Amino acid sequence: MKRKILVVDDNKETCDILTKTFAEEGYQMFSALSGRLALDTVKKKKPELVLLDIKMPKMDGIEVLKRTKKIDKEVAVVMITGYGALDTAKEAMRLGAYDYVTKPFDLDFIKAVIRDALSERKPKRDVRRTR
Repeated sequence: MKRKILVVDDNKETCDILTKTFAEEGYQMFSALSGRLALDTVKKKKPELVLLDIKMPKMDGIEVLKRTKKIDKEVAVVMITGYGALDTAKEAMRLGAYDYVTKPFDLDFIKAVIRDALSERKPKRDVRRTR
């Protein structure tokens, strides 16, 4: 069963690059261009990891992180931050984020962070009761 990752960024190009990169690595990928869509995806698709941009309009990454953890406290969240937002990234860590990566990001570094985050979690199983 493929591990599920959600990429959340208001920049479509960033979402596309990350989604394509990790799909090629064998992950089942989802993307969302807003916080609201991200929360809907977390509820419906139940990703094991969320790559989450901090700076987004309407609902920023910190708010999405808080709400995501209320939906699924076990989901690993890796924050994506631009220069100058390191204090916010550190706040995200206090709120339960697994780690953060800075833009412009190195894809090999993100791959390593994601491997580490997922290795600390057991894969979710689709458990269905049968009678």
